[in-house]
Amino acid sequence: MSACAPVLLVGGWTVAAQLQPSSYDPLQDTISSLAGLGAHDRWVMTTASVGLGLCYVLVAYGLRAAASPGRLMLVAGGTATLLVTGLPLPRVGSSASHGSVAAVGFVAMAVWPLGSSRRAAFGTRPWALRRQPAAAATVGLLLLVGCFALALSSHEFAGLAERAAAGAEALWPLVVVLSARATVPEEAATADAAVGPLRKMCR
Repeated sequence: MSACAPVLLVGGWTVAAQLQPSSYDPLQDTISSLAGLGAHDRWVMTTASVGLGLCYVLVAYGLRAAASPGRLMLVAGGTATLLVTGLPLPRVGSSASHGSVAAVGFVAMAVWPLGSSRRAAFGTRPWALRRQPAAAATVGLLLLVGCFALALSSHEFAGLAERAAAGAEALWPLVVVLSARATVPEEAATADAAVGPLRKMCR
């Protein structure tokens, strides 16, 4: 499921952009405009966004290795993504409600890595859920979100900045899941090594 998130996001904005008139510029125009009321075939990006939000919520439910605050933030990010689809941009101008919900989603998706980290024995937790990598991920994502906010205010390369921020946020759940799966064999090997001598004594 975590692998579906970046595929849905990138695939959605790529296909939807191809369906727009030549005036659409992916470097300047936002992803939200692809699902706006004035967009051609807006259902493409809308469907992709719904799938993306569901992916985030389902990953949060299944990622038991992550701490609860991070999982709740991931649910918040997924829920905001779903709500944004119900608050499309108007044909002309912007929407305060759309912008507010989108901002909550971006921030939640940027902060959840740090909130998901745990204090545990060094060898018993996925590296992506350790404090230092998780904190680095949150700082990097917040910087990308900040760049997007600046790009929106300056009307320069807003589309590029949004794609960088949203794409990175969609990739991190996959990184965490892959990290968690890679840790399982290590834990099993550690447990087997600890139980091994006891097995020999019982023979």
